[in-house]
Order: sequence, then C-alpha cells, then structure tokens
Amino acid sequence: MSWIKTIAYADATGKLKKLYDRVKGPEDNVDNIMMSHSLRPHTMEGHMAIYKYVLHHTGNTTPKWFLELIGVWVSALNECDYCVKHHFSGMKRLMNDDARADELLQAIDDGDIDTAPLSDAQKMALGYAAMLTLTPSGVTEDIVNALRGVGFDDGEVLEINQVTAYFNYANRTVLGLGCTTDGDVIGLSPNNSDDPDDWGHR
Repeated sequence: MSWIKTIAYADATGKLKKLYDRVKGPEDNVDNIMMSHSLRPHTMEGHMAIYKYVLHHTGNTTPKWFLELIGVWVSALNECDYCVKHHFSGMKRLMNDDARADELLQAIDDGDIDTAPLSDAQKMALGYAAMLTLTPSGVTEDIVNALRGVGFDDGEVLEINQVTAYFNYANRTVLGLGCTTDGDVIGLSPNNSDDPDDWGHR
C-alpha cells in the first residue's frame, strides 16, 4: 500500500482510531492516502481539513464536478495515477454524464485541454492550474485578471487556486510514499458539503 509502515484500521487505537472512524468508508475501509499518515495522525487531520474545506465545502460556488476535474488534470500533469483514478471516478459520478466525462478524461490523457468539451472560461482555469503546477513562478497578475475577464470572481479564483495547490500536495504525498490503490474503494469522498465536519467517505 505504501513504502512506509502503516497501521491498519483493526490495529488502530487512540487518536488514530478516532480519525479513522471519521474518514472511513463502507466496511471500515480507509483510503491508502489517509492510511499513509497513520504514524503521525496529526498530519492526517491537517490533510483532511484542507481536503474537505477546499473541495467539499458548502461555501464554494464553483461546481464540485469542475473542482474534481481540476484535481484530475493536476494529478495527470504530476503523473499521479492514484489521484487520477480516485477523483475521475468521483467527478464522473457528480457529472451524471458518462460520455462527457470520458471525453474529458481522453482530453486529459492526450494533454490537450483545447479538445475538451468545456467552455473557454473553464479551459482558461485549467491553463492557470497547469501553470501553477508546472511553472508556478510564471503565474502573473495578468493571468488572474484574465480569469476575471472570462467571468470568475475573486472567490472563485481562490477556489481554483486552492484546489490546484491541494492536489499538488496530495500528489506528492502519494508519489513520495509509494501509495497504491490496492484495497481502496475507488471514488469515495467526504462529499457531504452541508457539514464541514463530516469527513466520512461515501
């Protein structure tokens, strides 16, 4: 599951057990990315807080499927198959349009967002996410102004920024520790946006 020791749900005690109970899915399943934090539970708590609040919070106004798409795009750019698999599955479920979701994945696999069935504004947001991922020092105020120009307000620019930043963190957690999807239930997420403290994966 990863290159470092992890503690299984059945063996967890104390704070770790309490956190596992908050993040687990069906049949006490805990995603390997979360289990990779098990030797330092406080880092899992920090990870989940960021994840929940930037991607699954009722305060966001950007459609959740598009935030998930940003995550899939960033993860593909970082060659993080773990996050691509998990978050594409979640995105596809949210979209409820399998054909369009598959077209989006094909465009991502091809590295050609221009062919994706998206608006020009959404493509620009993905361009911003790509630059922030690959050449962050190249991001300029002009790019943020351009996002405003196609209709994103400053709060939405912040949402796009934070989802991009989160996935770069998550990808590096996975890739740096050798996390695999073995044993994971693909596509579950803490998607109860009405309750920011509900971290359960379903």
